[in-house]
Amino acid sequence: MKASTFVYPWDVNGDPEAAARIAGLGVRQATLAAAYHSTRALTPRHPHHRIVTAEHASVLYPTSPTDGRWAGRALRPYAAGDWAPGDAFGEASSELTRAGLEVHTWVVLAHNSRLGAEHPSASVVNAYGDRYPWAPCIAQPATRAYLVDLAVEAAVRPGAAGTELESLGWYGLQHLHAHDKTGGVPLGDAGMYLMALCFCATCREGYGEQGVDPDELAVAVRTALEPLWQGAVGDEGWPGVEKLLGASKAAATRAWRDETARTLQETAVRAVRAAAPEGFQILLHADPVTYHVGANPGVDPEHVLSVADGVVVPCAGGPGLLTPFAQTRKDAVIAANFPVISAMGGSPATLAADVAAARELGATEVRLYHAGLASDDDLSAIREGLAGL
Repeated sequence: MKASTFVYPWDVNGDPEAAARIAGLGVRQATLAAAYHSTRALTPRHPHHRIVTAEHASVLYPTSPTDGRWAGRALRPYAAGDWAPGDAFGEASSELTRAGLEVHTWVVLAHNSRLGAEHPSASVVNAYGDRYPWAPCIAQPATRAYLVDLAVEAAVRPGAAGTELESLGWYGLQHLHAHDKTGGVPLGDAGMYLMALCFCATCREGYGEQGVDPDELAVAVRTALEPLWQGAVGDEGWPGVEKLLGASKAAATRAWRDETARTLQETAVRAVRAAAPEGFQILLHADPVTYHVGANPGVDPEHVLSVADGVVVPCAGGPGLLTPFAQTRKDAVIAANFPVISAMGGSPATLAADVAAARELGATEVRLYHAGLASDDDLSAIREGLAGL
């Protein structure tokens, strides 16, 4: 079973031992960030630093805001600062390739706080009028065009054999923002969906096309959420959304949002495939529940596996989300994504058993999050866990 680990360029660049260390884990592939959101990351073994602060979402390779595909456009990618200077991706990719690893790009798309800060109207806006600067609204034409072109540019980098597209769908309230203080009220699955509904001009028009007045819908959403703010425990799953909002209004929102995400995914994958060499693998980070939002946006398994070569599925809570994908298309790549950093809730000590369970449910590959962030003890446990694959 093929295994890959996620890696940042700054984990490799400037550390002459990094690429061999990563290859020594027993992985065959490195999924290397080419476009990434803002972060503060630990580098526990790097000879020159221990903390890397990526101050804003950026591409990790040279890009021009004034030439080529981005000329004259308001929405365009940002160059990285000193955390990833020059062609950071290309430099790290070359080192990993020399160590015998196949390199695939890791591309984060609809998750960009700087974009939202500089272009507020491009962001998701909830039923209360609050904007989510980290979440570009994927229904807006300019945003969709930006995401598709970013997917092409960041995915198809020299030397890459494939790509993994993260956040290619709706984003919502779920976001670990700076000094995040949003966990005081347990909204549950249904409440989180209602807080993710966008009411920008484009989405309001979209709800209208579904036969729902957007002003009435916003009132209904706020009314539905009120008991949760007062401490009520929300029901989980889609029945919980229907209970809070009403079945017809809930269905209208889902119809609009599902179609918006599906067409974006189709367009982006088609564009990447057209730009890529033959045999280039395209995977989407995905959740099999279409109304879920975030880094692993909800998709319809049958649809997404008719478009992409496969999916990367979150397995932090167990491998159960693999099943709908594995039952849909037997020749697709179904990659089980396991957190393997003990201090961040991962369990590298149980990796062998976790992989075996995932294989039973149809996983064909494994993803490990994240070699650059892990301690030495975690890396040792990963090597042991992968030894039998």
